[in-house]
Amino acid sequence: MCPVFRGVGVVHHAWWPHAAAKTREGMTDALANVTPVLTKDLPGRPDDETIRRALREFSFLPEDRRPDPSPEITRAVRWLEAASLPLSALEEAKHTRAALEALALLLDGTAAATSTYRRKRAVFHHVLEYAVELEELPANPLHKVKLRKIKSTGEVDRRSVVNPAQARELLTAVTYVGRSRGPMLAAMFACMYFGGLRPAEAAGLSRKDCHLPSTGWGLLTLERTKPQSNKRFTDSGETHDDRGLKHRHRKETREVPIPPELVAILREHLDRFGVGADGQLFRARTGGLISGSAYAKVWKEARMLAFTPDQVASPLAARPYDLRHAAVSLWLNAGVHAPEAAERAGHGVDVMLKVYAKCIDGQREVANQRISTRSPHEVVKNTVETKGLGLRRDPSPYTETIIVRRGGGTTIRRRVLMGDAVGDRGVSGVGAPRPASP
Repeated sequence: MCPVFRGVGVVHHAWWPHAAAKTREGMTDALANVTPVLTKDLPGRPDDETIRRALREFSFLPEDRRPDPSPEITRAVRWLEAASLPLSALEEAKHTRAALEALALLLDGTAAATSTYRRKRAVFHHVLEYAVELEELPANPLHKVKLRKIKSTGEVDRRSVVNPAQARELLTAVTYVGRSRGPMLAAMFACMYFGGLRPAEAAGLSRKDCHLPSTGWGLLTLERTKPQSNKRFTDSGETHDDRGLKHRHRKETREVPIPPELVAILREHLDRFGVGADGQLFRARTGGLISGSAYAKVWKEARMLAFTPDQVASPLAARPYDLRHAAVSLWLNAGVHAPEAAERAGHGVDVMLKVYAKCIDGQREVANQRISTRSPHEVVKNTVETKGLGLRRDPSPYTETIIVRRGGGTTIRRRVLMGDAVGDRGVSGVGAPRPASP
């Protein structure tokens, strides 16, 4: 019977050629979490950190990517080979539950976010499905074990979404960070806000992708992304892979109209900084691609310049990615039809409505103002006001009573509901006839 350690490695290597670098990294992390749990209690067990390193940096990598193992890693791999439970052991619920419990925790022992758990569980589920396909298991044992976790809606936290004024304050603040770091990145952040681009899409922009007229709206034609991951997981062996757009075929493009404000920002950026050797718009001072940690540091400093201390401590625009959330929320609140907004953002309409349809920061005050200045008409359904008795329920389900207060007087009117027809009558009962009881 195939041991878990070997079986998981076989499945992982089978998926490797078809996955993006970030997906490979996520799969490796999930399987490195669960594999040490599915072992026997044999002597000489290495510490958890060493086992994790042996899996991430050696065993779960394709053979042509593995470095020469250190003696410590070699000992850990040998122990795993000897101690690993057979795949058939997962037919016992106690082992499957132990695996799920491991996926539900972070490395420090605290509970993982629901979205993190669900993502890792999905990886483990697919591994077991593949084992069933190879006839190593009769059925997927995960179907018999339920680990209760709070359901994740996947919705954007509205507290993280900036309004237009706050977004512009942040973009201005970016230009004050450092002598060149901030100014070189300001247009990249502007693409995330005004164009709704993902950070990897903005990083992949080149001059040929940009139509920037002197007046009016421009157009970005996106055709590639530059996602960042550990070198051991990328096809190129560099920290940034060159890939097609997310959820699209390799050569498929996406057109994103951009407002005159972003056109002007990009034209100014090109005039001031030019482009890289390959036409790249955004790059580090050394000429290479900008790392995620570098622009995250600039963003952190910009928040401190643009926001109050309370806002800095809040989730408001905590990450550059939140600019994309703000962009899509703004489009939807402005009345842009969901299919058009979804096309611009590179999402399906269902995802758009579920995840991004959020009010932007500051809209709650507008709603409160509208409520406080509403018409002085109160509608009380199926009740009638009687002097000295307060409110009592009207016996008819076909009526609703409208209490209208204007000035110092009060008028009570009843509406009789008959299908699509609505007739008004006074309390005396003069008006449309009451429908017959069913």
